[in-house]
Amino acid sequence: MEFTPVCLLLSCLHVSPDSSQLFRYDSVSLSCSDRLNSTGWRVRRNTSDGGVRLCSSGWGVASSVSACTIRNAYPSDSGVYWCESREGERSNSVSITVTDHAVILESPVRPVIEGDAVTLRCQTQTTPSNLPADFYKDGFLIGTGSAGEMTIHSVSKSDEGLYKCQTHLGESPESWLAVQTKFLVLSPSPTPTPTPTSSPAPLLSLPRLMCHLVVGIPYLLTTIILGLIYRDKRKRAQSHAEQRGNNDVIMEIAI
Repeated sequence: MEFTPVCLLLSCLHVSPDSSQLFRYDSVSLSCSDRLNSTGWRVRRNTSDGGVRLCSSGWGVASSVSACTIRNAYPSDSGVYWCESREGERSNSVSITVTDHAVILESPVRPVIEGDAVTLRCQTQTTPSNLPADFYKDGFLIGTGSAGEMTIHSVSKSDEGLYKCQTHLGESPESWLAVQTKFLVLSPSPTPTPTPTSSPAPLLSLPRLMCHLVVGIPYLLTTIILGLIYRDKRKRAQSHAEQRGNNDVIMEIAI
Protein backbone atom coordinates (compact mmCIF):
# COMPACT_ATOMS: atom_id res chain seq x y z
CA MET A 1 0.00 0.00 0.00
CA GLU A 2 1.42 3.35 -1.04
CA PHE A 3 1.10 5.49 2.01
CA THR A 4 3.30 6.94 4.71
CA PRO A 5 1.88 6.72 8.24
CA VAL A 6 2.80 9.44 10.68
CA CYS A 7 3.11 9.24 14.41
CA LEU A 8 3.70 12.24 16.66
CA LEU A 9 3.27 10.36 19.95
CA LEU A 10 5.96 9.00 22.24
CA SER A 11 5.28 5.50 20.91
CA CYS A 12 3.61 4.00 17.85
CA LEU A 13 2.00 0.60 17.37
CA HIS A 14 3.13 -1.10 14.15
CA VAL A 15 1.10 -3.95 12.65
CA SER A 16 2.38 -6.50 10.13
CA PRO A 17 0.78 -7.28 7.77
CA ASP A 18 -0.61 -3.77 7.51
CA SER A 19 -4.27 -4.73 7.21
CA SER A 20 -7.23 -3.95 9.41
CA GLN A 21 -8.89 -7.28 8.43
CA LEU A 22 -7.57 -10.83 8.73
CA PHE A 23 -8.82 -14.28 7.86
CA ARG A 24 -9.23 -16.88 10.57
CA TYR A 25 -5.88 -18.63 11.22
CA ASP A 26 -3.87 -15.73 9.85
CA SER A 27 -0.89 -14.45 11.86
CA VAL A 28 -0.22 -10.84 12.81
CA SER A 29 2.72 -9.15 14.56
CA LEU A 30 2.38 -6.07 16.73
CA SER A 31 5.29 -4.00 18.02
CA CYS A 32 5.83 -0.74 19.87
CA SER A 33 8.36 1.74 18.48
CA ASP A 34 9.61 4.02 21.24
CA ARG A 35 10.92 7.47 20.31
CA LEU A 36 12.76 7.73 23.65
CA ASN A 37 14.40 4.29 23.27
CA SER A 38 13.03 3.07 26.58
CA THR A 39 11.65 -0.42 27.24
CA GLY A 40 8.55 0.55 29.18
CA TRP A 41 5.97 0.02 26.43
CA ARG A 42 3.76 -3.07 26.22
CA VAL A 43 1.17 -4.19 23.66
CA ARG A 44 -2.37 -4.23 25.07
CA ARG A 45 -5.74 -5.01 23.60
CA ASN A 46 -9.41 -4.64 24.40
CA THR A 47 -11.79 -7.23 22.93
CA SER A 48 -15.49 -7.79 23.44
CA ASP A 49 -14.95 -10.96 25.45
CA GLY A 50 -11.47 -10.54 26.95
CA GLY A 51 -11.28 -6.99 28.30
CA VAL A 52 -7.99 -5.10 28.57
CA ARG A 53 -5.11 -7.56 28.69
CA LEU A 54 -1.38 -7.71 28.02
CA CYS A 55 0.19 -10.00 25.44
CA SER A 56 1.75 -11.99 28.29
CA SER A 57 -1.72 -12.92 29.56
CA GLY A 58 -1.95 -15.60 26.88
CA TRP A 59 -3.61 -14.15 23.78
CA GLY A 60 -0.28 -13.78 21.97
CA VAL A 61 3.36 -14.81 21.99
CA ALA A 62 5.79 -12.14 23.20
CA SER A 63 8.76 -12.08 20.84
CA SER A 64 10.32 -9.27 22.90
CA VAL A 65 9.39 -6.92 25.73
CA SER A 66 7.49 -4.58 23.41
CA ALA A 67 6.40 -6.95 20.62
CA CYS A 68 3.70 -9.59 20.34
CA THR A 69 2.60 -12.09 17.69
CA ILE A 70 -0.83 -13.65 17.27
CA ARG A 71 -0.60 -17.00 15.54
CA ASN A 72 -3.72 -18.68 14.16
CA ALA A 73 -5.96 -15.70 14.85
CA TYR A 74 -9.61 -16.26 15.74
CA PRO A 75 -12.62 -13.92 15.46
CA SER A 76 -12.34 -13.52 19.25
CA ASP A 77 -9.04 -11.70 18.61
CA SER A 78 -10.96 -8.88 16.95
CA GLY A 79 -10.60 -5.69 18.95
CA VAL A 80 -8.63 -2.52 19.60
CA TYR A 81 -4.86 -2.73 20.12
CA TRP A 82 -2.38 -0.14 21.41
CA CYS A 83 0.92 0.34 23.27
CA GLU A 84 0.99 1.53 26.88
CA SER A 85 3.85 2.60 29.15
CA ARG A 86 4.29 1.85 32.84
CA GLU A 87 3.16 5.43 33.54
CA GLY A 88 -0.11 4.88 31.66
CA GLU A 89 0.81 6.81 28.49
CA ARG A 90 -0.81 5.41 25.37
CA SER A 91 0.17 5.21 21.73
CA ASN A 92 -2.08 5.31 18.71
CA SER A 93 -4.74 2.60 18.70
CA VAL A 94 -5.71 0.35 15.80
CA SER A 95 -8.79 -1.75 15.17
CA ILE A 96 -8.31 -5.29 13.84
CA THR A 97 -11.09 -7.58 12.62
CA VAL A 98 -10.61 -11.34 12.28
CA THR A 99 -13.41 -12.86 10.22
CA ASP A 100 -14.78 -16.13 8.93
CA HIS A 101 -15.94 -14.37 5.74
CA ALA A 102 -14.64 -15.64 2.41
CA VAL A 103 -13.59 -12.09 1.50
CA ILE A 104 -11.61 -9.44 3.38
CA LEU A 105 -10.66 -5.87 2.54
CA GLU A 106 -6.98 -5.05 2.97
CA SER A 107 -6.84 -1.42 4.13
CA PRO A 108 -4.25 0.35 6.32
CA VAL A 109 -4.69 0.11 10.06
CA ARG A 110 -3.34 3.63 10.65
CA PRO A 111 -4.43 6.96 9.15
CA VAL A 112 -3.37 7.77 5.60
CA ILE A 113 -1.66 11.12 5.12
CA GLU A 114 -3.65 13.64 3.10
CA GLY A 115 -2.30 13.81 -0.45
CA ASP A 116 -0.75 10.32 -0.39
CA ALA A 117 -1.93 7.35 -2.42
CA VAL A 118 -3.56 4.28 -0.89
CA THR A 119 -4.47 0.98 -2.51
CA LEU A 120 -7.40 -1.09 -1.23
CA ARG A 121 -7.30 -4.80 -2.02
CA CYS A 122 -10.13 -7.28 -1.99
CA GLN A 123 -8.68 -10.65 -0.95
CA THR A 124 -10.28 -14.08 -1.03
CA GLN A 125 -9.09 -17.42 0.34
CA THR A 126 -9.54 -19.01 -3.07
CA THR A 127 -6.99 -19.26 -5.87
CA PRO A 128 -6.61 -16.85 -7.55
CA SER A 129 -7.28 -14.31 -4.82
CA ASN A 130 -7.34 -11.22 -7.07
CA LEU A 131 -10.85 -11.64 -8.43
CA PRO A 132 -12.79 -8.70 -9.92
CA ALA A 133 -14.33 -6.75 -7.05
CA ASP A 134 -16.68 -3.86 -6.39
CA PHE A 135 -15.68 -1.29 -3.77
CA TYR A 136 -18.09 0.59 -1.54
CA LYS A 137 -17.73 3.66 0.68
CA ASP A 138 -20.39 4.32 3.28
CA GLY A 139 -22.66 1.86 1.48
CA PHE A 140 -22.30 3.40 -2.01
CA LEU A 141 -20.51 1.81 -4.95
CA ILE A 142 -17.44 3.90 -5.82
CA GLY A 143 -15.60 1.69 -8.32
CA THR A 144 -14.72 -1.72 -9.67
CA GLY A 145 -11.28 -3.30 -9.78
CA SER A 146 -10.69 -5.96 -12.43
CA ALA A 147 -7.73 -7.34 -10.43
CA GLY A 148 -9.39 -6.97 -7.05
CA GLU A 149 -7.86 -3.64 -6.06
CA MET A 150 -8.58 0.08 -6.23
CA THR A 151 -6.15 2.97 -5.74
CA ILE A 152 -6.99 6.43 -4.46
CA HIS A 153 -4.12 8.46 -5.84
CA SER A 154 -4.45 11.63 -3.77
CA VAL A 155 -6.32 11.06 -0.54
CA SER A 156 -8.34 13.90 1.00
CA LYS A 157 -10.50 14.21 4.10
CA SER A 158 -13.56 13.55 1.94
CA ASP A 159 -12.22 10.00 1.34
CA GLU A 160 -12.52 9.18 5.03
CA GLY A 161 -15.25 6.64 5.76
CA LEU A 162 -16.33 3.01 5.96
CA TYR A 163 -15.11 0.81 3.11
CA LYS A 164 -15.92 -2.73 2.03
CA CYS A 165 -15.52 -4.82 -1.10
CA GLN A 166 -17.57 -7.53 -2.82
CA THR A 167 -16.82 -10.38 -5.22
CA HIS A 168 -19.00 -13.17 -6.55
CA LEU A 169 -17.90 -15.15 -3.45
CA GLY A 170 -19.33 -12.64 -1.02
CA GLU A 171 -18.48 -9.34 0.65
CA SER A 172 -15.98 -8.28 3.26
CA PRO A 173 -16.67 -6.65 6.63
CA GLU A 174 -16.48 -2.86 6.76
CA SER A 175 -13.32 -1.04 7.85
CA TRP A 176 -12.81 2.62 8.69
CA LEU A 177 -10.27 4.46 6.54
CA ALA A 178 -8.90 7.45 8.46
CA VAL A 179 -7.23 10.41 6.75
CA GLN A 180 -4.81 12.63 8.63
CA THR A 181 -4.18 16.24 7.69
CA LYS A 182 -0.75 16.75 6.22
CA PHE A 183 1.60 18.68 8.47
CA LEU A 184 3.64 21.39 6.73
CA VAL A 185 7.31 21.17 7.60
CA LEU A 186 9.11 24.44 7.04
CA SER A 187 12.79 23.96 6.19
CA PRO A 188 15.24 26.63 5.13
CA SER A 189 15.65 26.75 1.39
CA PRO A 190 19.22 26.56 0.07
CA THR A 191 20.84 29.91 -0.75
CA PRO A 192 21.58 30.10 -4.49
CA THR A 193 25.18 30.72 -5.45
CA PRO A 194 25.37 34.06 -7.32
CA THR A 195 26.79 33.91 -10.83
CA PRO A 196 29.35 36.47 -12.03
CA THR A 197 26.71 38.19 -14.16
CA SER A 198 24.11 38.41 -11.44
CA SER A 199 23.70 41.70 -9.61
CA PRO A 200 24.14 41.73 -5.80
CA ALA A 201 20.97 41.37 -3.82
CA PRO A 202 19.81 44.52 -1.99
CA LEU A 203 20.68 44.65 1.70
CA LEU A 204 17.21 45.86 2.62
CA SER A 205 13.87 45.51 0.95
CA LEU A 206 12.09 48.70 -0.08
CA PRO A 207 9.37 48.50 2.63
CA ARG A 208 11.97 47.93 5.35
CA LEU A 209 14.13 50.79 3.99
CA MET A 210 11.11 53.14 4.04
CA CYS A 211 10.38 52.06 7.61
CA HIS A 212 13.95 52.88 8.66
CA LEU A 213 13.74 56.27 6.95
CA VAL A 214 10.40 57.16 8.55
CA VAL A 215 11.73 56.28 12.00
CA GLY A 216 15.26 57.65 11.54
CA ILE A 217 14.68 61.01 9.83
CA PRO A 218 12.76 62.65 12.76
CA TYR A 219 15.44 61.43 15.16
CA LEU A 220 18.20 62.81 12.93
CA LEU A 221 16.44 66.18 12.53
CA THR A 222 15.88 66.44 16.28
CA THR A 223 19.55 65.69 16.93
CA ILE A 224 20.65 68.35 14.42
CA ILE A 225 18.29 70.98 15.87
CA LEU A 226 19.41 70.30 19.42
CA GLY A 227 23.03 70.50 18.29
CA LEU A 228 22.43 73.86 16.67
CA ILE A 229 20.67 75.19 19.76
CA TYR A 230 23.50 73.97 21.98
CA ARG A 231 26.12 75.55 19.68
CA ASP A 232 24.23 78.85 19.66
CA LYS A 233 23.99 78.92 23.44
CA ARG A 234 27.68 78.11 23.75
CA LYS A 235 28.62 80.97 21.41
CA ARG A 236 26.44 83.37 23.40
CA ALA A 237 28.05 82.26 26.65
CA GLN A 238 31.51 82.73 25.21
CA SER A 239 30.53 86.17 23.88
CA HIS A 240 29.21 87.24 27.31
CA ALA A 241 32.37 85.96 28.96
CA GLU A 242 34.62 87.84 26.55
CA GLN A 243 32.58 91.07 26.98
CA ARG A 244 32.72 90.72 30.78
CA GLY A 245 36.49 90.22 30.59
CA ASN A 246 36.92 93.36 28.44
CA ASN A 247 34.87 95.43 30.91
CA ASP A 248 37.07 94.26 33.77
CA VAL A 249 40.21 95.31 31.87
CA ILE A 250 38.76 98.76 31.14
CA MET A 251 37.86 99.30 34.80
CA GLU A 252 41.40 98.34 35.92
CA ILE A 253 42.94 100.81 33.45
CA ALA A 254 40.63 103.55 34.61
CA ILE A 255 41.63 102.98 38.22
